[in-house]
Amino acid sequence: MQPIAWNDLQDFLAVARTGQIARAAVLLGVDATTVGRRLRRLEARLGRTLFEQTREGQVLTEAGETLLAQVEQMASAAERIGEGADPPGALTGTLRVSVSEGFGIWLVAQHLESFAAVHPALTIDLVANSGFLSPSRREADVAVLLARPRHGPVVASKLSDYALHLYAARSLVERDGVPTLATLGKRHRLVGYIPDLLYAPELRYLHEIDSALAPTLRSSSINAQARLIAAGAGVGVLPHFIGGHDESLLRVIPDVAITRGFWLVTHRDTRQLRRVRAFRHWLTQLIDQQRDRLLPACNTVP
Repeated sequence: MQPIAWNDLQDFLAVARTGQIARAAVLLGVDATTVGRRLRRLEARLGRTLFEQTREGQVLTEAGETLLAQVEQMASAAERIGEGADPPGALTGTLRVSVSEGFGIWLVAQHLESFAAVHPALTIDLVANSGFLSPSRREADVAVLLARPRHGPVVASKLSDYALHLYAARSLVERDGVPTLATLGKRHRLVGYIPDLLYAPELRYLHEIDSALAPTLRSSSINAQARLIAAGAGVGVLPHFIGGHDESLLRVIPDVAITRGFWLVTHRDTRQLRRVRAFRHWLTQLIDQQRDRLLPACNTVP
């Protein structure tokens, strides 16, 4: 058998992690045709089919799963070797962190400079949007998820609980009166998520209050929801670290209190990499310092 090029294995790993040749090509900085050609070459040299083509993208075959386990071990070893070549104390390479939009923008991004300043040679990707990258598929080095993963080669630990409440703009209360459970969705319009675009079941806040409640102003973005609520467009559920720190907002219907959790998740094969350990330590310390922003007493309607 002809020798297998490490580049071909890296392309295989990228496709296995992303599930699509096009996404892998973006990650690798090459065109999709090149990735496809390398995959075909790898399959020819191994004499095995590594992926099945589906409507969603590439799915690993049994042979592909076997190869993935071996290549991930090789990639982890290569990363550890690379770290060993760094000057003592220096962190280099790329650290990719996947977080929810609200947590990423309102907590992590506001303080990330302190971590970056200590590690100036490290490139940090903060992926903060509606959805998560998967640590189990090595799409991210670190992820902060809304639930503990039930399976996969990952290690998860509880980062913190956080509180959510119903909020309304002061202008809305002055205009339409104080919201009550009876007026939600009637005199007081509801702001919330688009049901079929929810990326996590933990975001079904309104159903927890009353299964009959349904928002009529909807967005997949928690930040867009926060702006709608602050503009007086309606009443909605926000994390306290967003709603409780906006002077234009009041917590309404104080009996309604929702609790969710953040879980810190890493791949078990890379969690001991120095850059991953350093970020985990920094983030844990940050959340300890910001605990009152997550689980505080909120400003309520008098």
